[in-house]
Order: sequence, then C-alpha cells, then structure tokens
Amino acid sequence: MTGRAGVDTPDHRGRTGLHLAGRELDRNPGVRIRDVELTSQGWHVLRRTTFDYRRRDGRWETQQRETYDRGNGAVVLPYDSERGCVLLTRQFRYPAYVNDHPDGMLVEAAAGLLDADDPHTAIRRESAEELGVVLGPLTPVLDAYMSPGSVTERLHFFAAPYTPADRTGAGGGLEEDGEDIEVLEMPFTDALAMAHDGRITDGKTILLLQWAALYGPFSPQRKSPAFAAGEECRTSPVRGAGPGPA
Repeated sequence: MTGRAGVDTPDHRGRTGLHLAGRELDRNPGVRIRDVELTSQGWHVLRRTTFDYRRRDGRWETQQRETYDRGNGAVVLPYDSERGCVLLTRQFRYPAYVNDHPDGMLVEAAAGLLDADDPHTAIRRESAEELGVVLGPLTPVLDAYMSPGSVTERLHFFAAPYTPADRTGAGGGLEEDGEDIEVLEMPFTDALAMAHDGRITDGKTILLLQWAALYGPFSPQRKSPAFAAGEECRTSPVRGAGPGPA
C-alpha cells in the first residue's frame, strides 16, 4: 500500500483504482498500452497514458497522451414548433472567459453529465433543474466526441417538444452546486441568427440549432402553419435563479 489517494486509498469521492482506466484496452491491434499515470484528480480525473502506436508505414513508436475524464454527458434542444420557440440558457463559463470571450456569459442548450443515469434520464433531470420544464418525447439526434484530442467525454444530443403548460418551474439549476443559470425562451429564428453571427459560440448548441433548421422541427418540410405564417415566439427572456457544469 502506498497511500496514494484515488489509487489504493479512497479519494474525496471514495474512488480507488483511477490509474487502471485504459490499461485493459486491446480493441485496436495497432495500440499497446504500456502505462497509465494518475496526474490529478479533483471532481474529474486527468491521466497520462504511455502507449506504443503502429504508424501506417508499419513502424512502432512510443507516444504519451493526457486525457481529461469527466464522464459522458447529454444535451437537449427543447422546442415549441407551434410558437416557433426554443429554450436555451445563459451562464458564466470561466474557460471561455479566460480564452478571449468578452464576458464568459455563454448562451447554450441545457446539458449535464450523466453521472449514474442513462442519457434519457439525465437530460430530463437537467431540463427540470436548469430550465424548469418537463420535456415531451425525446428525439435522439446524434452522439459526438466534442474534443477528442484530450477529453474523453461522449455527448448524447437530443431534441424534445414542450408547450407553455410544461414550464413548471423557474429553472436556474442547483445553488448548492454553484449553479446560476438564466433561462432564455426565444424565437428559433433569433437563436439561429445568433449562431450564425457569433453571439452563440457554444459548439453543442450550434450543432443542435443547425440540425433543427436542416432536419428537425424548423426544417422547411416540417414547419408548422403558424411558424410558416410568421407567428413566432415573442416571449421575453425568463430569468431563473440558479448553470451547471455541462
């Protein structure tokens, strides 16, 4: 026993064996895992892995990669096709703020980590907490690795209908988790314009808005009569109290 937290003694979340993740991988015969080091563990885990990689010309070389493991997540675009509305959030994102975003306040689709839940359960949980809405049937849109060079997370994308009657709470997230989310209900056309002109810079949100315009509820072949006639959502932004880390 070495007494290393997260390795052979529990860390602050009760985890052990964090240095073992990836050691058993053998699905790719061109990759041989040699060592996995635990370099940092907070709420999430940073590892440095050493492996042998066979290049396309057949030569083997030893490489190292760091991976940030935060678990998998889910994201949803709630839409009201009759009124032409979508529900989004606005919250402070320090990583964006420190990397040249003017104020770090990003407009995003509601999202969250799965934790112990399946994607469908997790995104309904996040929608209730962040948006104060009970979603209709979930439509799976796609799964994507959003930053595969360093982050292990796979994100499950959904869309779901809602109506004004489904707005059952103020949303805003959980204050005990440090969340402080503003809930935005806006015309889909405004949201799409924001994605095009740079006011929305969050990748997962841009993907969902583009999907909704090309293939989803606001595509030309699926626009409702009210939306096609220009009777769009005119609701002012709704302020919640309370963003969760996505």
